[in-house]
Amino acid sequence: MSKLFPAIDRYIARLVIVPMLGVFALATSLLVLDKLQRLLNFVAVQGGPASVVIKMLAALMPEYASLAIPLALLLGTLLAFRKLATTSELDVMRGVGWSYGRLLRVPYIVTGFLMAANLAIVFYVQPVARYYYEQLNYQLSSGALGASIKVGEFTTLADKMALRVESSEDNGRRLQGIFARVTDGRGQVMAISAREGRFLATSDSPDTIILRLVDGTIVQDSGGNPRVLTFARNDLPIDLPRVEAFRNRGGKEREYILPELLRVGWGARNAETERDASQASFNYRMVEVMMMALMPLLAVALAIPPKRSTSALGVFVSIVMVVSYHKVNEYGQDIATLGRFDPFFALWGPFVLFAALICWMYWRVAHVPGGQAIGALETWSAKLAKRIGKLFRRRHRSRAMQLAPAE
Repeated sequence: MSKLFPAIDRYIARLVIVPMLGVFALATSLLVLDKLQRLLNFVAVQGGPASVVIKMLAALMPEYASLAIPLALLLGTLLAFRKLATTSELDVMRGVGWSYGRLLRVPYIVTGFLMAANLAIVFYVQPVARYYYEQLNYQLSSGALGASIKVGEFTTLADKMALRVESSEDNGRRLQGIFARVTDGRGQVMAISAREGRFLATSDSPDTIILRLVDGTIVQDSGGNPRVLTFARNDLPIDLPRVEAFRNRGGKEREYILPELLRVGWGARNAETERDASQASFNYRMVEVMMMALMPLLAVALAIPPKRSTSALGVFVSIVMVVSYHKVNEYGQDIATLGRFDPFFALWGPFVLFAALICWMYWRVAHVPGGQAIGALETWSAKLAKRIGKLFRRRHRSRAMQLAPAE
């Protein structure tokens, strides 16, 4: 093991992997928290069980992971080489003859594993998980996950029952102050009031649930004299929408796995709009994965601050560049889907420009003595920081002079 991975490689691996895992956890958590509030509001409005929020978030995790993995790889490598540069360890390694290519051996091994993982995610796991999310969304909206009951409002169930409740407990399973109006195909109408009720599952049919009512009254009206009945317990069967009514996977190009994208995107029998959308999705996924191969080079180019400086401007610039490139890819996919631009050039054109910029930045740092990829930005940032510092010091002195007589 020591021959395969010398001490320097193990040391760099620790410097890269630890912050990379931290950035991945942080980025994923931020994306989840951003979606969590909207999902909670949506589930609360639809009246579904709270457990569906966890399922919907789990279905979105592959999409979030495909975004967080490149960012984690970039910042993990950048922070590792920044630590080496600010502690002068990088100068020592360069002095004994280790090139940047040699020092990037471990980051590129990590990159290979992460690219394989991201490839599996965007080409198979993410499309299947996205379809599952859409299915849960449909089931929740249609009431297939349970009766959607809004407290204080009339809710229509299976087009045969109008139900209103005064209060709800136990995640909507226990209802208080119930009024229901039930009709059947023969024109008979029943008005039911009950003190409380509870939803129960049935073992006979998964498409039917039971509303068990306690201590209530039934008024039957069949066109003649109404009848009034009282009961201690009464069970009302409620038909749920059939889950099979939801469409098959593939209603959107983001739900296609790799073989399906190739078949639809390059199939002569498919409509032109379908081919454009599938080709745009395929090229978008490819450039998002291939972009990861550039992350170690970009990290090194932006990790090394000027001599006698601890500026963290490179960290900020790296995040801006990656996020901006991701948005450019999204725009390229959109215009290619609409047929306004060739999908190949719309996605791979920006990739070539982005790759050329990163290679130039890396060459400046690795092969030009004293070269800086963002030297002009570093100089401008240092001057701006000095001016801001002088402004704050001047205001502090003037404030102190105003308060001096009062003391």
